[in-house]
Amino acid sequence: MKITLIGSLGNITKPLAKILIKKGHQVTIISSNSAREEEIKALGAKPAIGKLEDTDFLTLAFTEADAVYTMVPPDFSVSNFRLYIASTGKSIANAIKRAQVKKVVNLSSIGADLPSGTGPIAGLHDVEHTFEQLDADIKHLRAAYFYINFLGNIDMVKHTGILGSNYSAETKMVLVHPIDIAAAAAYELESDFTGKSVRYVASSDNNVAGDVARYIGQAINNPNLPWIEFSDEQALQGMMDAGLPEEIAKNYVEMGTAIRSGKLFEDYFKNKLSALGNVKLVDFAKDFASAYNN
Repeated sequence: MKITLIGSLGNITKPLAKILIKKGHQVTIISSNSAREEEIKALGAKPAIGKLEDTDFLTLAFTEADAVYTMVPPDFSVSNFRLYIASTGKSIANAIKRAQVKKVVNLSSIGADLPSGTGPIAGLHDVEHTFEQLDADIKHLRAAYFYINFLGNIDMVKHTGILGSNYSAETKMVLVHPIDIAAAAAYELESDFTGKSVRYVASSDNNVAGDVARYIGQAINNPNLPWIEFSDEQALQGMMDAGLPEEIAKNYVEMGTAIRSGKLFEDYFKNKLSALGNVKLVDFAKDFASAYNN
């Protein structure tokens, strides 16, 4: 198959490309960074360098593809995060329509069933709605909360000796590793699904937030590492102090409130149909420790 992937050499797209290339597919990888071109070629894929908002470029990159994998990369420089995600989704959808792509696997998120109150995920709700209008078979991969998001808390752990967010240690978590998302995307790209459908992708759904601190603490030889619940105001200020723009920080605080209330994961527990991935919290904790120590 000829398969085009959005996502450059990111945490999902790179391992996804490796899986597909190993299976003999012709893979094109879209990247906005020309410096990635040689690395993409070395991987065995064809680079397509351009911007996602450039529909003409995307149309050309999608033309003759048997399937495409789509996602909206984060951009922390934007003034309206939801609008950026939604508008990028529209650009991708227009290119899919113009290139007459018939099979799309789209990276979405757990909580994308909700129209608002979920921070950046609300933009992915908009993207799903836009894609539903396409004359193509669409599989939305609603990925759980990424383990690797906790890597952004390394400085917090190092300098304050705590781990936490604006939800309590008892808060239920549904977590996923990018490797497991890549495996799910590869499976769906090769499958014969038809129509519009959703697949939830998770690696673990039986942990609470306190387990994150417990496993990470054990991995970094700090078994008493506590999970601390912050107020929304404390979480917002902490993110901004760490360098996040206020617009982005507000979105992630709102996502945290959706986790705290449990509503972010409600539809997952009602409708999960696929088996869990292979990477568990104890495995990720080892990766966290490696990054922490380096």
